[in-house]
Amino acid sequence: MKFSLPSFGKASLVGLDIGSSSVKAVEIATKSRDKGFELRSLGQAPLDSEAIVQGTFLNSSAIVDAIREAVDLGKISGKDVAASVSGHSVIVKRVNLPQMSREELEDQIQWEAEQYIPFDVNEVNLDFQILDSNEDEGQMDVLLVAAKKDLIDDYVQVITEAGLNPVAIDIAGFAVQNAYEVNYEQDPEAVTALVNIGAQVVNINVLRNGVPAFTRDIMTGGAQYTEEIQKALSISFAEAERIKIGGTPGDDDQVQDVIPQEVEQAMRSVSDTVIGEISRSLDFFAATSVDARISKVLLSGGGSKISGFGNAFAERTGLETSTMNPLAHMLPGKVFEAAYLEAMAPLMAVAIGLAARGIDG
Repeated sequence: MKFSLPSFGKASLVGLDIGSSSVKAVEIATKSRDKGFELRSLGQAPLDSEAIVQGTFLNSSAIVDAIREAVDLGKISGKDVAASVSGHSVIVKRVNLPQMSREELEDQIQWEAEQYIPFDVNEVNLDFQILDSNEDEGQMDVLLVAAKKDLIDDYVQVITEAGLNPVAIDIAGFAVQNAYEVNYEQDPEAVTALVNIGAQVVNINVLRNGVPAFTRDIMTGGAQYTEEIQKALSISFAEAERIKIGGTPGDDDQVQDVIPQEVEQAMRSVSDTVIGEISRSLDFFAATSVDARISKVLLSGGGSKISGFGNAFAERTGLETSTMNPLAHMLPGKVFEAAYLEAMAPLMAVAIGLAARGIDG
């Protein structure tokens, strides 16, 4: 399996986002980048909170079942799949190397990678992208990507067992970038931070001149909200999850006397923690890139839907903040209910970005 920066290939792909709380599968019709895309199929299936923990597959059969359910619910016909990975087993580094051809770098990439990744190079899949060359100084900037083979093998196995054909494994942060580029006009002067808040991982990708200038995965996310609500109210994980996304306590004796302030306090506490972690990463980028100031932040993922999160993020960081819409450039096509698409859009950045690899440029 190879990795790549966001790109537009020729084959139609199913974008398969295997998250720790749900599986999302998307097909989009082949259109050009300029003309937009048509959402052909969309399916989502819940995943037990203990099936994937800290990026480790603990219940592969449950993941396979969720993939099949998402594909069936979406009435998805395609078999070729692009999926994505993230977390501690994935390393993305922008490095400066002596000027050489791509062929020469391919021959030397393992030796070069040993200096920059904390894993045994024999235990990882490697890929790279030459970002910029300065022949006068004899140097070039290279984006180096490495992921543990065990992690890639886990994804390939569940996708294959679900009856699909894994043809590409991307990085989650790059997939979000692809969705951004499909849906928004690019300002080459702007430095944009894409922050995707999943259930257990936050993907940060800061774009400068159209390429990643800083990437980082943080092991935190929306599941922390559910856990804090669960603890505060002594209720089930499923009930806490329902309350987190905007539901109200049910008629069950356990939760009928819930005080709203308890929920708000739990949510506020987690938001402070999550925003603090993201803010520290963005501050690190700012401190190490004195000539590049972040112009705006686009939030995506289930965590971006938490009530008040965007406003709290903007207040804490002082940065222009909005929610990314990975369906902004979608053309009229198959009829989906507007309310459903509005609710799903923030969750679809990774899946849309993966499916967009099959759009003709």
